[in-house]
Amino acid sequence: MKKAVRDLLANYPPEVRTLALAARALVLEVMPDAEEQADPADKLIGYATGQKMADIKFVIMPLRAAVNLGVYGGASLPDPDGLLEGTGKRHRHVKLRTAADVRAPALRDLLVRAAARQ
Repeated sequence: MKKAVRDLLANYPPEVRTLALAARALVLEVMPDAEEQADPADKLIGYATGQKMADIKFVIMPLRAAVNLGVYGGASLPDPDGLLEGTGKRHRHVKLRTAADVRAPALRDLLVRAAARQ
């Protein structure tokens, strides 16, 4: 794990760090070649297929008591299980509150679909 990621997560409670690391593991499982970039100013960790903003697929945003897993382009992604939240024109997020939320097969399926999109 990159030092920047470790440093960013150090500012959160242990439960949130655990959720963020579980979400990170899932994202990297679904997209093993992802470029990981911590952004301390915006308090998020981004995962992309390249260097451009348009290449970002996912972001992990730790909160005080949960983690938002942002899905770029999620507004137009099929979501039969209703996991995606938010009202943005393009992007949505999944709020992760427990380890079971991260392990849910529906979340993995959603991330696989999102990662496969161009």
